[in-house]
Amino acid sequence: MKPRTAAIAGHTCLLIGLVDIATAVSPHMRASRIERLAPYVPGLTEDVARAAALVSGVLLVLLARGLRRGKRRAWEAAVALLAVSALVQGLRHHAFVAATVSALLCGGLVLLRGEFRALSDPRGRARALGNLLLLGTISVGLGLLIVGVRADHEAGQGISFVDRIKQVAYGLVGMAGPLTYDSDRIGDAVSVSLLALGLLTASTTVYLALRPVRLAPGDGDARVRALLAREGRRDSLGYFALRGDKAVQFSATGKAAVAYRVVSGVAVVGGDPLGDPEAWPGAIKEFLDRCARHAWTPAVMGCSELGAQIWMREGGLKALELGDEAIVDCAGFSLAGRAMRNVRQMVNRIERGGYSCRVRRVRELADEEKQQLREAAAAWRGSATERGFSMALGRFGDPADSDCVVVTAHQQDADGTQHVRALLHFVPWGEDGLSLDLMRRDRTAEPGLNELLIIAALRAAPGLGIARVSLNFAVFRAALARGERIGAGPVLKGWRGLLVFLSRWFQIESLYRFNAKFRPQWQPRFVVYPTARDLPRIGWACLQAEAFVVLPRPAERLRQWTHHRSAGMRERGSSAADCRGAPFW
Repeated sequence: MKPRTAAIAGHTCLLIGLVDIATAVSPHMRASRIERLAPYVPGLTEDVARAAALVSGVLLVLLARGLRRGKRRAWEAAVALLAVSALVQGLRHHAFVAATVSALLCGGLVLLRGEFRALSDPRGRARALGNLLLLGTISVGLGLLIVGVRADHEAGQGISFVDRIKQVAYGLVGMAGPLTYDSDRIGDAVSVSLLALGLLTASTTVYLALRPVRLAPGDGDARVRALLAREGRRDSLGYFALRGDKAVQFSATGKAAVAYRVVSGVAVVGGDPLGDPEAWPGAIKEFLDRCARHAWTPAVMGCSELGAQIWMREGGLKALELGDEAIVDCAGFSLAGRAMRNVRQMVNRIERGGYSCRVRRVRELADEEKQQLREAAAAWRGSATERGFSMALGRFGDPADSDCVVVTAHQQDADGTQHVRALLHFVPWGEDGLSLDLMRRDRTAEPGLNELLIIAALRAAPGLGIARVSLNFAVFRAALARGERIGAGPVLKGWRGLLVFLSRWFQIESLYRFNAKFRPQWQPRFVVYPTARDLPRIGWACLQAEAFVVLPRPAERLRQWTHHRSAGMRERGSSAADCRGAPFW
């Protein structure tokens, strides 16, 4: 599908929909043509024409986005609605241009039908029908209650149930029914309420019919682990491909794979592809082909420089530096020296306060202690919404993650009882590396516990066979570092000032300062995207993936609540609330 063709079709569809809506709400459509046709078309009235214009206009506006993305179902619905729009506009005086544009677009879509091939969720039609029946029934029920408010029949007789049903049926599509009201204000309120119920039913039905495919997460878990065993040391984000909400696209040879999640029509990839870099082009091609079939916008968050080069070469994409990853060399790390003075003093002060640390593999923890740590991490979470996607595993203590490393900080009280006050959770990065996943601490504990935990992990690393540890990402670190230097230009200083201002809500400057304490090596990370105009949409999808923006999903929340109630919070399911949060912020 040519993007420009789809964009023109979608924007034209949107324009026609807006014209139809304006036609429906404009004062008194001139009805001379309608009056001439009424004897030959039973039931044709001005109200019917206005209702048809309103409904077709609203649905065309809703379908415009799907048409821009080349959705087949959007094409099917748009062809039918454009025919209705052309007919309705043809009944109006001075609407020849609008009717002609609708007819031309309808004919053009028919001629270009082969180019609208993007798939929707195969379950969408059944769900759309179910929504239409369920929400339609609810709307009719509510409409009957609304209509019963101080209604008087025009003929002055009692209001029958059939009259009420007719009033609701007409009102749901924006038509005037057989009933009138004592007050024009009440009549207008009833009409608006019924129309709102009708539009809600129509819009949700269209959304479900055009909804993107929802993939089964966690597919190919064993194959992903096999790739990580062979090539896992290449990318510190590789292990996070095992998140339960990610799907995996393998290359034809099975030697490489791309892990991703679809959010608001954007297929978001975290980190580099898995496996042998020589096989990455095959996995990238399969992934991009799948995106084209479903009209997804591909995006890669946090890939390495090598990964960005291959994505750009194989997919014709663009890259933008996102920030830097802090990587500490365990063999060369030391608290000695003036540069580490502040960290050394902080750690010594915390240790004198009665704190101690334990560093263990997950397989060394008893089930009871795992549960206690889960509960503690959930209680210490600073947000009610769990955050994380690109650099968060989303579970804690799963038997399949036995090689993960847990660092806990304990405080001893007066009677000798040890209390856990903070913890870190690292996932494997190949055979000799760790990547930070979870960082939580008791908010009432002494400041500096996170520094103590990281120092404890670095001290214990050689004994665990660990040579390198990946900490957080620092977004736009280079701009922050260069902007505070002597001689920085006004543009760079202004950019740094904006980042510092945004740090009031997002962990931008604070995360950079925290990482810099450990004198890490900075490895640049990139965001890869198709075009600059896709960046706002990609940013919105990434904010949702990292849970900075949480859209209401009542049905999904109810399903999750029911599942947890029936399953008794099984170990893997209940640990989904233990991820660290968005690494980029």
